[in-house]
Amino acid sequence: MTQPKQILLLDETKIDRTITRISHEIVERFPELENIAIIGIRTRGEFIARRIAEIVKSITGNEIPIGFVNVTFHRDDFRERLIQPQVKGTDIPFSIDGLAIILADDVLYTGRTIRAALSEIINFGRPSAVTLAVLVDRGHREMPIKADFVGKNIPTGDAQHVYVRMKEVDGIDGVYLVTYDEE
Repeated sequence: MTQPKQILLLDETKIDRTITRISHEIVERFPELENIAIIGIRTRGEFIARRIAEIVKSITGNEIPIGFVNVTFHRDDFRERLIQPQVKGTDIPFSIDGLAIILADDVLYTGRTIRAALSEIINFGRPSAVTLAVLVDRGHREMPIKADFVGKNIPTGDAQHVYVRMKEVDGIDGVYLVTYDEE
């Protein structure tokens, strides 16, 4: 079996620039920051959410509430996964009732993770709206889910995967396209 081909699509500088652009788009869409909050999907969406919140604060001087969701047990394919999940709990330390929630994740693919995150968020209350911010949209949707803020669209084939690495958990920032040999 040959090694998969790996291409670096976004390095640290490009990721920083992309998250900064998304943050500016959020500020433009929600000029009244009092009624918004950001919730990151664990694991890498958590760090994207943190970075967006920091940049929004540097742009506006306003802090926005930040929380995190774990979608492990809300996924419809939970029983099909053979690995034991490493579970970090959901942490939403504020009322979401009436807030416009910005849900943040690293890669949007089938839409199943986002559907699971919405299920978890609804357990905490009734937001006025939920928008989606993703670093990468790779297509191949199986659910009617669309991102409102997209860092980069990366169309992929069936034998390709997009891997996001973040300093906080991986020691390096990078977005990689990996192509596996089809056999």
